This record gives sequence, structure tokens and C-alpha cells, in this order.
Amino acid sequence: MTAAAVALVVAVAARPVLAHGGSLGGSARESLSVPTWLMLGTGGAVVGASFLLATFATDRSALDWLVDSRRRLALPAPTALRWAAGALGVVALVGIVVTGFVGPTDPLSNPAVVIVWAGWWAGFAMSTYLVGNSWPAVNPWRAIAEALPDLGREYRWTLGAWPSVAGLLALVWIEVVSPLADEPRILAVTVVAYSVVTLAGAVVYGTETWFREADPVSRVFRYYGAVAPVGRADDGSLSLRFPGAALTSDRLDGVDEAAFVVAILWVTTFDGFVATPAWQWLARSLVNLGYPIAALYPGAMVVGFALFLGVYLLASRLARRTAPTYVASETLARRFAPPLLAIAAGYHVAHFLGYFLSLLPALVAAVTAPLATVNPGLIVVPGWFGGVAIAGVLGGHLLAILAAHVTAFDLFPGRLQAIRSQYPFIAVMVFYTMASLWIVTRPDVPLPYLT
Repeated sequence: MTAAAVALVVAVAARPVLAHGGSLGGSARESLSVPTWLMLGTGGAVVGASFLLATFATDRSALDWLVDSRRRLALPAPTALRWAAGALGVVALVGIVVTGFVGPTDPLSNPAVVIVWAGWWAGFAMSTYLVGNSWPAVNPWRAIAEALPDLGREYRWTLGAWPSVAGLLALVWIEVVSPLADEPRILAVTVVAYSVVTLAGAVVYGTETWFREADPVSRVFRYYGAVAPVGRADDGSLSLRFPGAALTSDRLDGVDEAAFVVAILWVTTFDGFVATPAWQWLARSLVNLGYPIAALYPGAMVVGFALFLGVYLLASRLARRTAPTYVASETLARRFAPPLLAIAAGYHVAHFLGYFLSLLPALVAAVTAPLATVNPGLIVVPGWFGGVAIAGVLGGHLLAILAAHVTAFDLFPGRLQAIRSQYPFIAVMVFYTMASLWIVTRPDVPLPYLT
């Protein structure tokens, strides 16, 4: 309801402008005007709220009520709904490929470009953590794979989630360095290539195994769904819960899955960071020192992920010192990772909500007139929208701290030990959050060495 209210207010307050061609990303993304004092004040509030939640919120009955409170909602004709959702997904996939090849060359008029980036990667992705994860039902590749033969090869469990980690980093790297948002034909070829790999994997290893273990997109949406207020109960019904309640459960199998959580957080950070003046200066400095241009963006992707993962794993080791325990650092890393998804969701809102709202007219035009070249009236969000972005980051941080707090009291029987175990993780969460706030308040600049 909150997200819907914000979207309605922005749509009313925003002013439409006509877009004459140009890049989908460049036309729609506006730099947020946020005063430095507001960012610094918000950062102080983040640190203060983190300390207060970790130290004084110790009422176990209240914490248990937040986590365990549930309300079931039965779905009418769930099988029919699933078939309808799968059919809709397949139709959308076919439409994206066809219009990508034969539709308008203007990216703002081409349904493939607008639906993939504005409708799916921005709008649908937000729905997975603001409402609930409907991707298993909508996923067109899963719907197609269920009709194909299953060779039943055994997936190498020793690989764990690492193929998904590599796949997610590669997908976002390709999204950043290639003209997928500007060239419908290239986007269509990429979608076809991804479809071939995904369907081949599902045939070889089985639909359930592939989309649960290997496919990075399905894993992203499944993990984001843990933040949402709507989940799936064991009996197939919907479960209404407090947002982020599922982040406190023991849902990850190992450090590899914790690494995927960190990767979700990092790729959105990377997407924003490479559009800042700081990256422009750093990239040019590295190239002037002889660093190869071809390795610039993949190197930044890998190094940044290693930094984000390294500080998190360091926190899991330090937690055994701040709260002496026999619990292994790997267990701590696995249990405290899900709360990071709330930070990732908060930053995703800050990064994509304005983008999604700006492109709503183009999205409607692309669906209603898929083969027409139109002049969609893009929406320019008002200047105060920067406060909404900061609120998204801060809200995700507070939800993450609360989830980590409940997790600590589940892991440790003693109050003092539970509180002290959180200190390293809170420090890491503050680091992630302040990095997100800093990026959100930087002006967008063209990415260097891509043109």
C-alpha cells in the first residue's frame, strides 16, 4: 500500500515531457537532487537506529510475534491461475523476441526494450519484494521447460550457488557495457541466447533443479521474495506476514548462498556506481596508468564483489570474538546473510522506482501499440523524489537490522551474547547502506570508455 501511494502521488505531482528517441536509460533516469545535510543526517539516523535496535529491542515475545504472525489466504483455482500466468509469460517472451527483431528501432517505442527494462527488471523485480514472488508461475522458460524431456543428469552439488553468482555478475556486466537498452535487435539476440542456455540446462538437469540451483534470475526473485509481505505456505496457499519476517529463517544452505545474497546487493551498487563522477575519475586514472580498457568494467565488477563479500565474511569471523561462541563462522555467515536482502531491496527501490515511474507512459504505449513508432510522454519525477529514494534505502536498512536482531536471539540463548554478536554485522550493514546513499545522491554521468 505504501509503494502504491508513493507511486500515485509521484504520478500526480510529476510533469510529463515528450521524449524524442534516445537511450532508454539516459532519457528516463534523472539525477536526484538531495542536499548533503540530508544525506549526512540520514546516515547518522541509520547508525543511531542500528545501535538502538540492536541494544534495546530485546522483548522476545514482541520479536516472536513479528516473525510468527501469519494469515492464510486460499487461492481460487490455483492450477488454472498457474497455467494462465505461465501462458502469459510465454506470450510476453515471444512478443519480446518478435518485436525486438521487427519492431521500431527507437528504443522508447520498442516493446522489447521497454518491457524488459522498465516492465520486468524494474517494475516486476520491485513487485517480488514489495508484494510477493510470482516468478515461478510467470517464468516463461520454466513453462516451456516443463513441456520438454528431462535427461535427469545429476547436478554437481559441490558447485552450489557459485554458478548462479557468476551468472548474475555476468548478466549485470553485460547489461552495463552493452547497448541492450538502446538496440532492440541486440536485446532480442541476447534473450534468444539466454533462452537456449536456460532451456538446455533445464532439459539436462531437470526443470526443478535448474531453476532452483543454477538459474540466477530465478534465485534473485526467490531471495527477494523473502522480503515481501506475501509468501507461499506449505499447503500452496498464500501467507500474509510482516515484511521481512522470512529473512529470519534458516533458509540458506552454505556460504555459497550467502555469497549470492551479497552479489544481489553488489550488482545494483555496481550499476549505480559506474554512473558516478567518482568512477569516471577512477576509470580514467587507471587507463592513464596503463590498465587495459577491455578489463575495466569486468575488473571493477569482480573486485567490487570481492570487497563486498570480503567485508561480510570478515564480519562473520569478528562476530565470534565480540560474542565468544562455538558457532562456526560459516554458520554465522549463512544465518546473517538473509537480512542483507532488505538492504538490497531498499537500494533497488531507490535506484529503479523513479526510472519505472518515468517510463510508465512508454510502457503503456509499447503494450498497446507494439509496432508503432510513438512519442511517449515520459514523466519527470519532482525534485523532492530524492527523499523517497533515501527513505527506501533507510527503510531497507532498518528492516535488515531488525531481521538480524531476531536471528541473533534465535542463535544465542544469552541476551548479552546475542547483542554483541550483531556488532560486526551492523558495521557491515552501515557500510553497505552508506555506499547506497552516497551513490543515490551523486549526479549521473556518461559511462567512460563505452562509446
